[in-house]
Amino acid sequence: MPWRIAAAAIVGYGVTAGTLVGAQRSLMYQNGREAPDLARSSIDAMNEVILETEDGLFLVAWYREAATGMPVITVFHGNAGHIGHRTAKLAPLADAGFGLLLVEYRGYGGNPGKPDEDGLYTDGRAALDWLAVQGIAGDNLVIYGESLGTGVAVTMASERDVGAVVLEASYNSLAEVAGGLYWFVPFASHAVMDRFDSGERIATIGAPVLMMHGAADNIIPLRQAQTLHSAAAEPKEFWLADQAGHNDLYDHGAAEVVLGFLDTHLNETP
Repeated sequence: MPWRIAAAAIVGYGVTAGTLVGAQRSLMYQNGREAPDLARSSIDAMNEVILETEDGLFLVAWYREAATGMPVITVFHGNAGHIGHRTAKLAPLADAGFGLLLVEYRGYGGNPGKPDEDGLYTDGRAALDWLAVQGIAGDNLVIYGESLGTGVAVTMASERDVGAVVLEASYNSLAEVAGGLYWFVPFASHAVMDRFDSGERIATIGAPVLMMHGAADNIIPLRQAQTLHSAAAEPKEFWLADQAGHNDLYDHGAAEVVLGFLDTHLNETP
């Protein structure tokens, strides 16, 4: 009977919606749990370092010292995989003399703990505190965020004085992204526990900001990055790669864009 079909559809919808809400962190944090192999890094002279968080975790990260007089770029990666998957695309930045700190989150890359929004912020602060002990802060520090990691990057740059910020495939709010991906669950954006509301923080960043996005990105809609860019203070730049999607910006010239941006803004005189 029609009412039985309708009832079954409603129950099925409820189960699906409930499952998505209950499993949201496993969907959001697709963490590569295996430890990355430093020997397979595409960047020479990379070393393991240990970051101690304020809640007592010891996290393995990868660090490459900068050439004399060059800043260090601290990288907060996206939701999938681990730091070992990022070295190939970041190699041109190392080749240009920049130092790199590839931050590995809790629960990723063999690290202890379970990822969530507050935990990733705690991990980010541990990374910046470690660099500060090495004498790297302010103009000698660049914050780089990729996808999910742009939310961590924006928060860190809103809390610290930094030289520049680079955001690859960024969003205004991860809750809004979830609402778009799971449009068939009307309350999806309201049920997200880890919201990463970058749009509420980005205006407080006092450093130059570069945002890069692919016009064909089917994970984070372009409008999300455009909204975030509108909220950012000057100086800011937006680079759109017409043929790029979510993960292939470096196949379309992103490295040159990043290097040009940093050359311009880190060498400015007051």
